[in-house]
Amino acid sequence: MTRPRLHRRGLMAGALGLTALGVLTACGRTPAQTDEAGRVRLRVAAGGPAGALHGGFYQAVATGAYERRGLNVEILSGPSGADIPALLAASAVELAVGRDSFLPLRLVAERAPVKAVAAFLQKDPVVLLAHPDQELEDLTVLRSRRILMEPGDQDSFWLWLRARFDLASDQARAGAAEDNLKAFREDRESVLIARLTDGAPEAIAREVGFQPLVLIPAEDGYPSYSGLVLAPNAFARDNGQALRDFIAASVEGWRDYVHGDGARGDALIRRANPDLPQRVLDAARTALRAQAMVDGGDAALYGLGAMTPERWQAFAEQTQSAYSSVPDWREAFTSQYLPSRG
Repeated sequence: MTRPRLHRRGLMAGALGLTALGVLTACGRTPAQTDEAGRVRLRVAAGGPAGALHGGFYQAVATGAYERRGLNVEILSGPSGADIPALLAASAVELAVGRDSFLPLRLVAERAPVKAVAAFLQKDPVVLLAHPDQELEDLTVLRSRRILMEPGDQDSFWLWLRARFDLASDQARAGAAEDNLKAFREDRESVLIARLTDGAPEAIAREVGFQPLVLIPAEDGYPSYSGLVLAPNAFARDNGQALRDFIAASVEGWRDYVHGDGARGDALIRRANPDLPQRVLDAARTALRAQAMVDGGDAALYGLGAMTPERWQAFAEQTQSAYSSVPDWREAFTSQYLPSRG
């Protein structure tokens, strides 16, 4: 089948004139291409700007973990909101990184043949920040408060938060990062949605002039994974060994990034995203360690990248209103390509 010729910059901005899910469903896949050295070429869509969410992948590139397994891995980063289904559909990438569990389930609901094959963050790094000197024991205190968020959170995390804690739709305030920071600084009752992988709360404190209180939804029932590796079913079928090698090398990269010297991974991240300060990456990596986000949870029992049916089922049941049709959560993931699996 003839595929559209698309400029990489346009792809990363999500500016595609095609019905991505239909193309993805219709197109077959063939074995991945190799480079002049015989290494399997894998392009990975970051799904947004390079950052700590991708730390282990960049570390694996920097330390040669992929190359040692016969892979030539290129991570494609770009603006927030990159259209991952379109990138996969256009064969612009072989794999992608998902920020949360919503994306795989939405793909399933649209009958797109894509699965999560690993989850390198066992906790979603989303946090809720509030002004200090308040009694905020748990998320039930959010009722009646203004909740500040990026536009992308309205169709994802906010849906879970609103349903779980019976919040009102008009509490949501979506805006640009600068506008959210200004509103958060000025409104003592407001709550700001941020992410540990973006350096929160340290980065937010520097901007607003006070140290915010932190609520962690993952500790209050939010079951989403993060740092998900997404693969089209046909690609996984035709390139199973390469996919296993990619995940095994990523395990090595994530372990080294979190518990070793992440400087080489950070250098590549900042090359891809020059506006990202090193202090933000340092704060994010500290949070990854402190919260056991990479090697806690299911990973503590089954190894890095692990996922369980129980978590996927819980997430699907708690987010039913987020999908165009009720997805079969069993179709959203597979563990067969993880080390020691399959």
